[in-house]
Amino acid sequence: MATTPLDPIPEHLQGDFPLRGNRFSRWVGRVGMRLLGGWRIEGEFPNIRKAIVPVAPHTSNWDFFVGVFAMLALGLNLNYLGKHTIFRFPVNGILRWLGGIPVDRRSASGVVEQMVVQFNQREHLVLALSPEGTRTKVVEWKKGFLHMAKAAQVPVVPIALDFSRKIIDITPAMMVTGDIDAELQRVKQAVAHAVGKYPEHT
Repeated sequence: MATTPLDPIPEHLQGDFPLRGNRFSRWVGRVGMRLLGGWRIEGEFPNIRKAIVPVAPHTSNWDFFVGVFAMLALGLNLNYLGKHTIFRFPVNGILRWLGGIPVDRRSASGVVEQMVVQFNQREHLVLALSPEGTRTKVVEWKKGFLHMAKAAQVPVVPIALDFSRKIIDITPAMMVTGDIDAELQRVKQAVAHAVGKYPEHT
């Protein structure tokens, strides 16, 4: 059963969560999670076709591998942002297969505007990202993903990456409708229980 959203999800966004892969790729994901220490997944994604998925805390390169194996195990079709200059031969194909979306940070329209266009044009789009923007300790999280969610009118589904319990916690979806600073606190509270691999970086 899907996780109950904190806020009502607009009817036009309701539908099957985008999936990918097959039995073999899901098996690879489950094996990878076991090899990384026996990770488990708690909670489920709601039945939505579009969303932004902030994953926190982000304190090490191991976060990426845990996330990739979890994505394979669940058979999720997730996307992520990448600098447009890296989407070149010979890695362009694999980056896009893994869900990469190239963005041009030099463009007159900023990243938020570019992604709002993507959300409006696509039938399915789930964007995973790190709200901290770096593995090192930060004073404040970046707020671009919240501006993006508010402008595109898509829900945010925070995920807590808890190394202390080896649990990936999928928390309830929330719509971004109010003050961005207040909404940021809501997202932070949703993942506040999670301990990163290097807690001193949080």
